[in-house]
Amino acid sequence: MTEVQIPAERAALSGNLAIPENGIALVLFAHGSGSSRHSPRNQFVARTLNRAGLGTLLFDLLTPGEEALDIHTREHRFNISLLAERLVHATKWARQQEETRDLHIGYFGSSTGGAAALVAAAELPQDVGAVVSRGGRPDLAGNALPGGQARTLLIVGGYDDVVIELNERARDQMRCEVKLEIIPSATHLFEEPGALEQVAKLASDWFCLHVSPNDE
Repeated sequence: MTEVQIPAERAALSGNLAIPENGIALVLFAHGSGSSRHSPRNQFVARTLNRAGLGTLLFDLLTPGEEALDIHTREHRFNISLLAERLVHATKWARQQEETRDLHIGYFGSSTGGAAALVAAAELPQDVGAVVSRGGRPDLAGNALPGGQARTLLIVGGYDDVVIELNERARDQMRCEVKLEIIPSATHLFEEPGALEQVAKLASDWFCLHVSPNDE
């Protein structure tokens, strides 16, 4: 794993890049509100993807100063346009690095990061082939939903009733290939035994099948 700094206009975003030997793609992680690249759940999923031959980039969507402000004001965590913009910057940065520039791109979003992933993917249809959302809020992607082209997997816990409904509404607005997977007996954070393992396996399979935007 390599620690990296990603320029995003006036911000510098810290990240962890892991590229397995003969990696077939790169998955960028968009974490949820109040989280960071250190999210143990996202790190668990990333390790599963690495074992499947997928590179991963976990990075902070906010700077330390922005995070400190957000703790008190919550003004950034639901700013989907800002979070998506940071994801776009990270994608363009990856396209410029020798180690990652030739890899197909996918996004893994959690909570509000799910919406940011869908918005950024809609902005970069030639770069992003697949999106996976874990307990996400795709409904917050708004106008990006009907225009997105990236093949999308929405994963929700079976006990997360409100989020299931929000994901169903978002799915019904999307025109790309989209699938909703509900993991039985799982809550929002997938803390139940075996739940996160199911998330990681579903995500790994989805990216391996669909991450190339040029596949037919």
